[in-house]
Formats: sequence, C-alpha cells, structure tokens
Amino acid sequence: MTELLIKNMVCQHCKQAVRRLLGEMGFSEINVELGKAAISEALSDERRKELEEALNEQGFELLTDPETQLIEKAKHLIMRHIREEEGGGHSHNLSECIERNLNVSYDTVSRIFSQREGRTLEKYHIAQKIERVKELLQHDQYTLSEIADMVDYSSVAHLSRQFKSVTGMTPTEYLRGPRERKDLNNI
Repeated sequence: MTELLIKNMVCQHCKQAVRRLLGEMGFSEINVELGKAAISEALSDERRKELEEALNEQGFELLTDPETQLIEKAKHLIMRHIREEEGGGHSHNLSECIERNLNVSYDTVSRIFSQREGRTLEKYHIAQKIERVKELLQHDQYTLSEIADMVDYSSVAHLSRQFKSVTGMTPTEYLRGPRERKDLNNI
C-alpha cells in the first residue's frame, strides 16, 4: 500500500476529483481522505512523475518532502479538530491532538510550521476557526452564542474580539457586508 499526501485537498469535491483521477490513471484499491490517498501498488519514478503532473493540472500537489508532509498533516488535523469541537467530540486541546495523531512533539511541529509557513500553528488554528465561524454565520441557522459554543469559544465576547482581530470587523458587521470568505487552501 502506497500512501500519497496531497496538498490543496480540502473538501469533498477535492476527494472526488482525486479519486476519479486515480481511477482514470488505472490505480486500483483506492482509499481517499482529505489530504491523502492510498493505492495498492508501489509507484515507479516514471509513474510518480505522471501522477504529479496529473495532480498539478487539477490544482493539487503531491507532497514528498517530510517536513512539508508534516505541515500538511497538521493543517488537516486542525481542520478536523475544529469540526470535532462542534460535535463536542474532542477531549484534548490542540497540542495534545497534534502529538497524539502525528506522533511528534507539538514543539517540533510548531517550530517547523512557523519556519515554513511564516506564522504559528496557533494563528493558523485561529484563522481556520474564524473561517468556520464565517461559514456558520452565512447559514443563518445559529445564533452567535450557539456558534461560539460550537467552535469552542468561551464566550460570544471572546469570539467577537478574535473575529474582529482577524477580519477587522465584528460578526454583525460581517453579516451586513458582502460576506467574503477565504479559500481554505489560502488560509
């Protein structure tokens, strides 16, 4: 089984596109998750190059550098961690979650992340949380208090302060404006 780590795979449509591409290239026993895919066969250098080119054409990138792979795994873990917070399914803070799932110390991941990305893991986590808050606000299904609870903020005031710090506007101002969101690949 060969595991492939793929950058820019952040939604269900991405998973479908990668699954379709791998199938079209003749790979069998394909298992695709956000940020990664597993195929049943080993890749020759030539076949890996073909796959890299095909993924690039679709806006994806096959990751081969171990540190880049670690960063991408951390990003996907953060997105999953935020979703688990919504369901009340997490019982650990972010650092424990990263250490448990990546089998690398939080300090190591944080150092590599900061060097490569130019910001801390915590700032990335906050940016992802704010994008999730924007998404929930756009649905008009939840109160700000419910959203604060879902995304694991201690209070509406805390959410509002952090929202304004990241976006330059309050959640209410955001709702009244054009409601622009960032692509998850560009956070």
